[in-house]
Amino acid sequence: MSSAPHAHGLQPLLHEAVVALHAPVQVWSGADGGIGAEPVHGVYVGDIRVLRGLRLTVGGAVGEHLLTTSIDAGTVEFTTLFRGLDGPGADPDVRGTLTRRVTADGVEHRFELSSRLPHDLAVELVVELEPDLTPMSAVKEGVIPGAGISPTRTDEGIEWSGGGVRARITGAGWDATLSDSFTPPVIAMRGRLRVPAHGAGSAGLALRVRDEHAVVRAAGPATIARPASRPADDRLARWLDRALGDLDALRLETSDLPGEAFLAAGAPWFLTLFGRDAIWAARMLLPLDTRMAGGTLRVLAALQGTRDDPGLAEQPGKILHELRRDELALPSQGIRLPPRYYGTIDATPLWVSLLADARRAGLPDGEVRALTPNLRAALHWMRDAGDSDGDGLLEYVDTSGRGLANQGWKDSGDSVQWRDGRLAEGPIALCEVQAYAHRAALDGAELLDAFGDHGEGDAWRAWAEALAQRFRTAFWIDDPAGAYPAIALDAHKRPVDTVTSNIGHLLGTGLLNRDEAALVAQRLVSPELASGYGLRTLSTDAAGYWPLSYHGGSVWTHDTAIAITGLAAEGFGDEAADLAEGLLRAAVAFEYRMPELYGGDPATTTPAPTPYPAACRPQAWSAAAAVAVWAALERVE
Repeated sequence: MSSAPHAHGLQPLLHEAVVALHAPVQVWSGADGGIGAEPVHGVYVGDIRVLRGLRLTVGGAVGEHLLTTSIDAGTVEFTTLFRGLDGPGADPDVRGTLTRRVTADGVEHRFELSSRLPHDLAVELVVELEPDLTPMSAVKEGVIPGAGISPTRTDEGIEWSGGGVRARITGAGWDATLSDSFTPPVIAMRGRLRVPAHGAGSAGLALRVRDEHAVVRAAGPATIARPASRPADDRLARWLDRALGDLDALRLETSDLPGEAFLAAGAPWFLTLFGRDAIWAARMLLPLDTRMAGGTLRVLAALQGTRDDPGLAEQPGKILHELRRDELALPSQGIRLPPRYYGTIDATPLWVSLLADARRAGLPDGEVRALTPNLRAALHWMRDAGDSDGDGLLEYVDTSGRGLANQGWKDSGDSVQWRDGRLAEGPIALCEVQAYAHRAALDGAELLDAFGDHGEGDAWRAWAEALAQRFRTAFWIDDPAGAYPAIALDAHKRPVDTVTSNIGHLLGTGLLNRDEAALVAQRLVSPELASGYGLRTLSTDAAGYWPLSYHGGSVWTHDTAIAITGLAAEGFGDEAADLAEGLLRAAVAFEYRMPELYGGDPATTTPAPTPYPAACRPQAWSAAAAVAVWAALERVE
């Protein structure tokens, strides 16, 4: 047995793979349940792939795939036919069902063979397994995994280990053989299965993994609350059901702060803590529950920056970008991120607003008051270090040479570009970050009025007003189709003139007056931005537009949901409903599990949205977007 080779240097494609997960464990396979035919396939625990191949044969036959059924986020059934065992006639007589159930510490497989034959069957089952210990970053880079794994037989089963990770295969009634003639070696589990006439027989295997260096682990058994009533639109109801199940499966806690749950960013690449993603997802869930917001706030407060460290991009008061087990090395992108990395310009103001929004939604005052020191530190970072040149705006630049070149939510290297396609030169001041900061200053003022010293809030309201005036004079671009905000100011404080989805994030923050909000609303539903399946990240009239560009023309579910929420808050109900209809069309096409992003091709020429082949799914803020859209539509109807 041997898995298909990786295409060196190419990120694996995901769009046709089947995923089952219970964070921090995830399993990616083919539609037949087999693992190994594609580079992304495998069993992952945290940032380590521990199994890269699995093939089941019955009586020497692989079986013919018939059906794949997702029971829930962590359970998938794969149905196959074994016609070599059939009697005469065209009807299938023998059917196999492989049930994969992902748990907090591994994965269980149970195979059942059922028969309508009038006689008993006795067949040999063989499960061939390829152990692995490849870092997730190497898989993402398309690097062929190396050798060096040496499985051993113990009283409990077959084990392999390395770098603090120990994996073990167990199962009653199986005989195990190890073959070192392959690289990596193959474990063959053999068993005899007896199936009575008109009956069924089954056998199971379990893979358990322990990671001594894990920084995150599965959260406790609590689930996310559900809406009190089912939405009338069946598409929205189905999206909500699927999304909330996925969100339950994405719940994690850090090893250092047990009991405080947050949402992992997404599978496969980001199944850990990302500050911005966790904040947005928790914020979208506030119409249902404040528990996720409370856990997210406390986890990020515990990791809030306390010192100046350019290598980590850490500064006092700054909120974390991401937390990993090991350094993240992506040589093809020139990126080497430390395990604890603070390279984000927007997580800090977003943290402040999550705290305020959570209090309004019912987070107890005692929990809010306990975070007041972190609130002050975050506000001070926003005013001081966040505004590195003292011009009243927040800007970013990577000073390490190996971090993220862009540090807003559109963090790819080409996400901030001029209309003619040139890349903007940093430091960069993003438009939506100014809106987040404006809202955070007002939210911080409200919180300090309630929990701080007298007069603290007034200073932040004045700061917010000054920022709004600075934005009004610096960002707006005149255009025959109507003025619009630039995506950013570049290093020379010039407004970068592309029309982008970023402007949707300005709505509902208080940064814009009514006339300005109307201009933004008009742009958001224009055919250049609105694809019919959601909001394009970059307008079609930009030279750099490409419908399958990560941040340059694709549609992101959460991005559109944020715009819908802002439109509803500003009173633009028709525009909010129009964009929401686009997402609902896409939800149907993606069987209600909305991916991280998808193509920006127009709905007028494509009967279904084009998959982005490397999009994560499930992803926290794409799933939580279902709640945001539901709440926004409830508001405008």
